[in-house]
Amino acid sequence: MVEHDFRYSLLNPHHTLIECRALAPGRYQVTGNGGSIHNDDVLLVTLKGSKTLSMRLTVEKVRHLINPPGQWVAVARGPVFAELAIHQWQVNCDSCKAELDFEFAVDAKLGTKAQKPAAVARIAELGWTTAGEKHQCPKCRENRP
Repeated sequence: MVEHDFRYSLLNPHHTLIECRALAPGRYQVTGNGGSIHNDDVLLVTLKGSKTLSMRLTVEKVRHLINPPGQWVAVARGPVFAELAIHQWQVNCDSCKAELDFEFAVDAKLGTKAQKPAAVARIAELGWTTAGEKHQCPKCRENRP
């Protein structure tokens, strides 16, 4: 198993993601160029509509195309979303007032009640802590007695 990074980047046009579309919740068809993709490899792909979020897809089946050379089509499994929604929120550190602008993804069909748990999980991924309505940045968390 090899991990291939296909997150949005114009720096390497020979190793690019052409299309990623959902076939069913948790199953995706991915078309790309380069990277020598094989079964059971992991693809990191940018979420559509996001600047910073990505998802990990595990390749189940890949077909390498003859023309154009280097292009491939894969079927992969990954996160299950009925309807993906990307939200942008902002929190401030209650100790030093540092500001965090962040994005998080949530299944839109779960409604607004699912937004807060998804946001708290994303804040934790970014190294911040949340206790109720209070937030603490990584620097203040390290310096606490």
